[in-house]
Amino acid sequence: MTEQETVERDAPVDDDVLVEVRGLKVHFPIRRGVVFDKTVGHVYAVDGVDLQIRRGETYGLVGESGCGKSTLGRALLHLETPTEGTVLIDGVDVASLKGEVLRRKRQDMQMVFQDPMSSLDPRQSVESLLVEGMRAHGLDQDQATTSARLKELLSAVGLPPAALTKYPHEFSGGQRQRIGIARALSVNPKLIVADEPVSALDVSVQAQVINLLEELQDEFGLTFLVVAHDLAVVRHISDRIGVMYLGGLVEESEAGELYETPLHPYTRALMSAVPVPDPAVEDRREQILLTGDLPSPSNPPSGCRFHTRCPWRQPTRCDDERPELRVVELPGVTPGHRVACHWAEQIAAGELEEHEVDASFVQEGSQGSDSDSPFGAASITELG
Repeated sequence: MTEQETVERDAPVDDDVLVEVRGLKVHFPIRRGVVFDKTVGHVYAVDGVDLQIRRGETYGLVGESGCGKSTLGRALLHLETPTEGTVLIDGVDVASLKGEVLRRKRQDMQMVFQDPMSSLDPRQSVESLLVEGMRAHGLDQDQATTSARLKELLSAVGLPPAALTKYPHEFSGGQRQRIGIARALSVNPKLIVADEPVSALDVSVQAQVINLLEELQDEFGLTFLVVAHDLAVVRHISDRIGVMYLGGLVEESEAGELYETPLHPYTRALMSAVPVPDPAVEDRREQILLTGDLPSPSNPPSGCRFHTRCPWRQPTRCDDERPELRVVELPGVTPGHRVACHWAEQIAAGELEEHEVDASFVQEGSQGSDSDSPFGAASITELG
């Protein structure tokens, strides 16, 4: 198969879909040994994800630390090599590309990193940082055109032309993040993955950067995948939201509907943790306090990954059958609302009552691990 055939195959059926992920897995081997390394296990960072991102929309990805959301974002751009699955970006299976074909495809997909200081080379001026990507993709045609393009990029992110001659250490955190955004825009991408783009910034600066991303999306027709743990940020910027837990999506919906009608127990717990400024509403609303810590991704629980912390866990199916991300038929729930829970309908209807979860450590592993697993306890589970 020629390089051209590789690039053009597997076009998505829906032209409105820019990104289509099918069965994506990213497993990192755990090795031990002094002379010879031996693989003794894997970290299941991303373990079977299916999602679609439409052109021109912002898809928010939320979840607690260690759930695999950043790894998923990097795998979309082939910054992490997928263990299994396909990642179609504009009809091209990025997961299968290598070498020069992958390098050329990177023009369509760029990333804004979490820490703007460590992602910018301190020895390069802003002009050098911006021109580097343009030159790599043949966009640096002549000095006059490039100079005009650089000023246009700085203007788009709210920086003066004088910033071109300065170095990263001469800027504030918010300004450095603007430079990172300008660098991503410099090659005219179709998709930008923003990994915690405002988590390292002050609240006032966060608002400026979020509003900037929205303005740039409208101006350049960009598609965003925004990885974050701040639910307020995700709600403000996203058209659709996916909730991740321990390597998999547990719920996906339009942004407004997810906040109004969360269906998965984990999503309901996340939403209940968001403070409400009205004291009367805060006292009356549902409060779900999860017991225990996130299980180890190197030794995840069998069945539903959330069953060890779920207040609605049932004695059947939850422990041994992993739920699929599916559409549920409930009043007020749109067809695009998907949830990975065996009992979502019964929980929403109030047919299942919430019960207390008592945490205890268990030593028995899963995913084929032995009981004396070197990775510690697999998770927590209920007593009784």
